[in-house]
Amino acid sequence: MERSIEYLQLLAKSFPSIAAASTEIINLEAILNLPKGTEHFVTDIHGEYDAFDYVLRSASGVIQQKIDAVFGDELSLEDKRSLSALISYPEAKLRAIKADNDDLDEWYKVTLMQMIAVLTRVSSRYTRSKVRKALPKDYAYIIEELMHETRGTFLSKHNYLQAIIDTIVSTGRASHFIIAIADVTRDLVIDQLHIIGDIYDRGPGAHRIMDMLCTYRDFDIQWGNHDVVWMGAASGSAACVANVIRNSLKYADMATLEDGYGINLLPLATFAMETYADDPCTLFTPVKTDETPVDDVPQIRLLSQMHKAIAIIQFKIEAAVIARHPEFHMEHRNLLDKMDLKKGTVICNGKEYQLLDTNFPTVDPADPFKLTSAEKNVIDRLVHSFTNSKALSRHMECLFAHGSLYLVHNNNLLYHGSVPLNEDGTFASMEIQGVEYKGRELFDTIEKLVRTAYFSTTDDALKEYGKDLFWYLWCGPVSPPFDKKSMATFERYFIADKTTHNEEKGNYYRLKNRREICEMILQEFGITEMEHAHIINGHIPVKAAKGESPIKADGRLLVIDGGFSKVYHQETGIAGYTLIYNSHGMRLVRHHPFESIQKSVAEGMDVIASTQIVEFSDKQILVRDTDKGKRLMARVEDLKALLQAYRTGLIRN
Repeated sequence: MERSIEYLQLLAKSFPSIAAASTEIINLEAILNLPKGTEHFVTDIHGEYDAFDYVLRSASGVIQQKIDAVFGDELSLEDKRSLSALISYPEAKLRAIKADNDDLDEWYKVTLMQMIAVLTRVSSRYTRSKVRKALPKDYAYIIEELMHETRGTFLSKHNYLQAIIDTIVSTGRASHFIIAIADVTRDLVIDQLHIIGDIYDRGPGAHRIMDMLCTYRDFDIQWGNHDVVWMGAASGSAACVANVIRNSLKYADMATLEDGYGINLLPLATFAMETYADDPCTLFTPVKTDETPVDDVPQIRLLSQMHKAIAIIQFKIEAAVIARHPEFHMEHRNLLDKMDLKKGTVICNGKEYQLLDTNFPTVDPADPFKLTSAEKNVIDRLVHSFTNSKALSRHMECLFAHGSLYLVHNNNLLYHGSVPLNEDGTFASMEIQGVEYKGRELFDTIEKLVRTAYFSTTDDALKEYGKDLFWYLWCGPVSPPFDKKSMATFERYFIADKTTHNEEKGNYYRLKNRREICEMILQEFGITEMEHAHIINGHIPVKAAKGESPIKADGRLLVIDGGFSKVYHQETGIAGYTLIYNSHGMRLVRHHPFESIQKSVAEGMDVIASTQIVEFSDKQILVRDTDKGKRLMARVEDLKALLQAYRTGLIRN
């Protein structure tokens, strides 16, 4: 009772009277009866900034749908697409409009009213208070006035509204208002954004994606293995640093390393040119895509040399991690000591294979995993560059602040890779510091340790263990974001026989299609009401071109990796998915490949390939039906208790 009174006294500081508490109850009850906000789920972005930017700007086609709902047949398809492009890319579209028109005044007047109509529609699911907070400060009063007057009193105040619009145009502020209205419309269309892992690697714009996300209004991230390897690199793990640089060189992604984070690659470049001066390093030529930023032969040659140099350094550093942690069971990854360079062979999985390359000038057959002094100097300087990058630190802190290995939200369980399973479908365990963990406890323990590794200011054993754990999460056999028996890095570079390249997936990927397995996992993470429960999952691209469905286990599992990355487009046949969950249910949007901002602006291009209903609700889902609603209802009960305390004199107002 004493603690309850203390809590009510604290609550009374925010609501110091019966009137204040009553007003807040009325406000919260009203919010509880609004439609739930729209959630967007995307995954495996892999540095594709332009495509991801378009998905957010177009709200995966939702803006086009709002325009259709407002105007129906009143506007032509061309005009509606033009308006959609204007809301998505206002600055670029305005430049194009101005270039094609001498007299813009009438266009401004018509367009401003159209945009206000769309914004009014979009904002109808929110309280006026929330909309007011979203409006740009300089124009908030005028925009709110226009929105209010178009909600039914337009005919009676035609002259009043027309005067506002005319004055906006005559004072030369029309473009500024259009941009402001477009920005707030986009902001309100997506209520919450979920990124289910793998922002980094392959594409050139991961740092730009992080810049965008770190200022985004409401988002969360479930870490993928490509994210955790960058997090490990930022924490000072040499094994993670080597993997990050190797991945970047593999796809010629220098922009993220150098332009985004200021990583100094000169020590590696100098070492590689000297060590592999006579080596063409053809096995390490960067993967070629339409956006590969380098074409000239000398630069590709240098990148190939650097690629080989860091790969050999990586294998040596990883061997030290594996030696420190026999419980990781990753000895199979050590192959430098299995080479016979005189014969030109290597023993892999007990079988001898011919090597594609036998030039290993830094590998001492007597001690193959020992770094040369030059290699040690290179990796030490690279680690220093990663741990001292302010831009990288800012983005990593954002990943930690808004991220986790998993999230339970609105009866959905979100994670990137898997929940590791045994062959019989029971939860697989992993030994961590002498203790076996599995299921949800494994996720929670891992997350605690990697957070310690990044944020701890002392170089103690726990921090060092956490740094090694980051690397394990990237490629370990019981790693939730990875979950494969092995990562065949050496084999793919040096062995022609493709049977050695196979990376056997964990049992989860075979068992995940069974409803009872998914329901077991949901219950493990605290979800017991199964009627509308889902696992939302990324990591393994869905081969839509071959007829594979992203909806599995009788609808319990939604695998929404559709291949944002260009290297997957041919394999998947599409360019990514967005899962949209609004007050009417869930639908899955498939994307065409994004070509360019210019084409989107000029043609009003719609990159939405198709929409598939996942789940439809006859009864509109309200805020009170969500996790946020549960918190608000608890708040209402507290305020009702405060009212009672005021009325009985237990607390005086």
